[in-house]
Amino acid sequence: MNTAVKRLLEQKGSILCLDIGSGTQDVLLASPGLEPENWAQLVLPSPARLVAQRVAALTAAGKHIWLYGGNMGGGFGRALKAHMQAGLRVSSTLAASRAVHDNPAVVTSMGIELTEQCPCDSVGVFLADYSPEFWSTLLRQLGLPQPAMVAACAQDHGYCQESNRMARMHTWRALLEHSADPAQWIYEGAVPENLTRLAALQAYTGGAVADSATAAVLGALSMPEVADRSYRQGVSVINVGNGHIVAMLLYHGGVRGIFEHHTGMRTQEEYLADLKEFRLQWLPDEQVRATGGHGTAFAPYSEEAGGFVPTYILGPQRAFLAGQGQYIAPCGNMMLAGCYGLLHGMAQRFSS
Repeated sequence: MNTAVKRLLEQKGSILCLDIGSGTQDVLLASPGLEPENWAQLVLPSPARLVAQRVAALTAAGKHIWLYGGNMGGGFGRALKAHMQAGLRVSSTLAASRAVHDNPAVVTSMGIELTEQCPCDSVGVFLADYSPEFWSTLLRQLGLPQPAMVAACAQDHGYCQESNRMARMHTWRALLEHSADPAQWIYEGAVPENLTRLAALQAYTGGAVADSATAAVLGALSMPEVADRSYRQGVSVINVGNGHIVAMLLYHGGVRGIFEHHTGMRTQEEYLADLKEFRLQWLPDEQVRATGGHGTAFAPYSEEAGGFVPTYILGPQRAFLAGQGQYIAPCGNMMLAGCYGLLHGMAQRFSS
């Protein structure tokens, strides 16, 4: 544990860190006075997966459902479709409908009724990426202390009634223009209004939030071998998640480029061809979107960085790039890279 993280925990107390993905939510309870190896760690099904299971159970029971709560990860869309195909109704509050689509007209066109009151014949399904009651109860049952603060990350496409892929890349470009330092991409105070998922998440946690890709690259930079090498030459860090694959070019600890696609939509050969062009900053945003990806965003070109060839790979689907770089695991646990990244970023940014 570096000195900055140790000081952060001494100042703040225990911090519950959550990396909320499409398949799992990865959990770390960082506690002062303990080495990282002794911090409590969990890998659990993602909230969206739990919602999908809840919807499937209500489908099997023949119950109409009413979605309420707020915006969250939308990995339960297939369950909703199957529910309606079974001849059962889905209704939702306007706030909860954001988890289905940003545009209410699209939501209603899917056959979902918007209503702020639960129909008398429906069962409520609560939507949220974070439930204070759940975590309070679970930690108490495990005999663990309640955290002094909660930090969380999740992927936020950004509010857009048309293309959320374009909205997401617009957000990355704005961040790159603001600062190349990914620690500056953590939101401790107000979240930009277009980042509706992170805003909803922060409303429940009350703590710092960040995009999951930001947390992953910070997790890589928490490792001295990665950070130090980035000061000698440009490096690539690739997070192969269950739903998305994000590559970032790093030089002097800062981000020089971002390339985002959907995991499984490209063969390894196709992805490596894209990656070659990305490292040269030749990969157009439009070309990536044409193949189903999100796009690319670049900071000003840095010739002295070289070709960003040294490659560090992490993420639950990292086998996709087996043999194409070095697997890394911050503090020995690859699945918690985002959690360690949140700690590292907060320590760099907020610890005095």
